[in-house]
Amino acid sequence: MFTNNTNKIEREELSLYELSSRIKGVINRNFANQYWVRAEMSDVRPNASGHCYLEFIEKNTQTGQLVAKVRASIWARTFNSLRPYFEQVTGQRFMSGLKVLVKVSVEYHELYGFSLNVLDIDPAYTVGDMIRRRMEIISRLQKDGVYTLNKELPFPTLPQRIALITSETAAGYEDFVNQLIGNRAGYVFYLKLFPAIMQGEKTESSIIAALEHIYKCVDMFDLVVIIRGGGATSELSSFDTYDLAANCAQFPLPIVTGIGHERDDTVLDLVANTRMKTPTAVAEFLIGRMDTVANELNAMQQSVVAYSTDLLQREKNRLQLLGNRLPSIAINRIERNRSQLQMLGNRLPVATSNLLNRHSNQLLNRQTTMQQSLQKQLADKNHFLKLTEQFIKMASPDYILKRGYSMTLKDGKIVKRTTAFTTGDELTTRFIDGDVKSRVL
Repeated sequence: MFTNNTNKIEREELSLYELSSRIKGVINRNFANQYWVRAEMSDVRPNASGHCYLEFIEKNTQTGQLVAKVRASIWARTFNSLRPYFEQVTGQRFMSGLKVLVKVSVEYHELYGFSLNVLDIDPAYTVGDMIRRRMEIISRLQKDGVYTLNKELPFPTLPQRIALITSETAAGYEDFVNQLIGNRAGYVFYLKLFPAIMQGEKTESSIIAALEHIYKCVDMFDLVVIIRGGGATSELSSFDTYDLAANCAQFPLPIVTGIGHERDDTVLDLVANTRMKTPTAVAEFLIGRMDTVANELNAMQQSVVAYSTDLLQREKNRLQLLGNRLPSIAINRIERNRSQLQMLGNRLPVATSNLLNRHSNQLLNRQTTMQQSLQKQLADKNHFLKLTEQFIKMASPDYILKRGYSMTLKDGKIVKRTTAFTTGDELTTRFIDGDVKSRVL
């Protein structure tokens, strides 16, 4: 409280170290014992010195949200005997996500703050909520027949058109883009970002919404990449949900994930077509696929060049051989043709004589045939003329009169019918030996 200026303010002032020391003293006095604590392990990190650093977490059983988190350590002497024992008894790898019962001592350090030191572990208290739920989700996906669907999709030969799902603020986003776009071979990649929340309660719904947007233009892309860099293992629980895994497993494009660390596998990783450790590993994987195709094309190109070179060389040798042989071939051909011409020259007089004789015989035969044909035609025509002459003679008036017939003429014209006569007409009747005049009464 404040007093007037004449009185000195009475208060206790402590340095930060002094306050931390008092807190340490209180903790040491009141938490001097060892305690068995139930918790879930997260972010388990053994190091090269043999020590293991991790976090213990506890979640709300209804919402799944973190309600407590404490740093912990297992020193090398304890960890080297504790881990083999635990793994042998439980059959589980000592890893994040396991719910354990551990014996701990409480520590507080002025510089590093509050933590727990693990002294022992009860392997009978084994599988935690995270692993149990993951196993249940995997079993459900397998039962529904969708667990391996995305893995069965053929991976594109040239994975260049990429639909990227991540947060623009994600630690691995910039690394992924720089690694991919700045690749040493200069391959061209087409990236389209579909923003999503990559940690917290909205992760699942956000990624599913991004997948739905990609599905509307699915023909524009070759594959989907989901990345998230860094973060603790406990923050990856959002990727261990049935709905997210089912959506990814049934998506019509191959999905590549790079959302965790080397030691973490989520259900999303398990159903994805390809799982890589980190965003930069995804980028290297895609570049490697392009390298594979480029190497195949280079090998094919070299094969074509080698084959073409060999073919050209063979043709060149053949042409050279033909060129060397051409004079002798030409001489042989000329000599052969000259011999043929001489043979033809020798045979030509005989052939000509035979040809002339053959044509002469043909002409004689044709002459004889023509004479015979003309004689026959003349005989036929002569016979025809005789028949015609006989017919004319038989049709002549004299021949008719000789047979006893007569003709009646009126005005010098032959009268054929009685209707042509009138009274008083003067008629002439002609017989073979003379004419008789008469008049019609």
